[in-house]
Amino acid sequence: MDTRTPTGFDLPPLASRGLGVRFFGVRGSIPVPGAGTLVYGGNTACVEIRVNGRLFIVDAGSGLAALGNALIDGPERSIDILLSHLHQDHIVGLPFFGPLYDPDRNIKIYAGNLGGRTPETALRTMFSPPLFPIELDHKAKHLEFIGFRAGETLRFDDGASVRTVPLRHPGGATGYRFDSGGQAVAYVSDFEHAGPAPEKEMIDFVRGCELVIYDATFTVEDYMACKGWGHSTVEAGLALCAAAGAKRLAAFHHNPEYDDAKLAEVDAMLEKASPGSFCAREGQVMHFDEIALPASQPSA
Repeated sequence: MDTRTPTGFDLPPLASRGLGVRFFGVRGSIPVPGAGTLVYGGNTACVEIRVNGRLFIVDAGSGLAALGNALIDGPERSIDILLSHLHQDHIVGLPFFGPLYDPDRNIKIYAGNLGGRTPETALRTMFSPPLFPIELDHKAKHLEFIGFRAGETLRFDDGASVRTVPLRHPGGATGYRFDSGGQAVAYVSDFEHAGPAPEKEMIDFVRGCELVIYDATFTVEDYMACKGWGHSTVEAGLALCAAAGAKRLAAFHHNPEYDDAKLAEVDAMLEKASPGSFCAREGQVMHFDEIALPASQPSA
């Protein structure tokens, strides 16, 4: 089910079963508040994903501040923040994430594009003068930094697992796939496609997904002047979904120069090319109920 709402975060909680997605930031590069971004939103990348009620946060752009406000009085004691990479538009919300300062929370921050190193050094630099007046407490037991290599599967104490894939982007980036009971959601940002045909590794990664949240920073016309920047196109995202049998594309990491009118044109193109696909909006919520599988058939 696709529930579209205006920009805003006074929303019901995501379902406790199956997969749930809520968009808190959908822009790339820089926040762009203003009259021209009221419909789709101006905050940078941040997506809440629930797997059978378990909370994951993917990327910590400026949208993370509003997500933190939504969580501050919630029951979640453990929060996993999965970073695609550490470019500023994907971490700028961390200093304003309320739960980060609550010692009763257990917060883990993951990064897979640093050759196995954790993001601790970079993030502690961010939280230090003259860049920011509040430092992270070096003795804080509630905060943990975890490094891995993109392509590994992340496994969690409660038995949950998240597949990852390396993405083509300056400095590297990581894509994430969340599976539950025959349904799957993939997050693929920041990423630049290699050529006119989708790559096998990416096809395999998003194969059969209900939703692919995809870096569609450019239309194909605008992409040619920005080739090599590490971002992809709406058209490449559609081609990938078609090749992988994925049902819906959520165009994401919107170009900061694209206003609501431009994104509405892209939205209409997406709906015509692949019914059910759309440009992601802040405050948009999607739920995917679990598929009942025969006992002999494993989950995806």
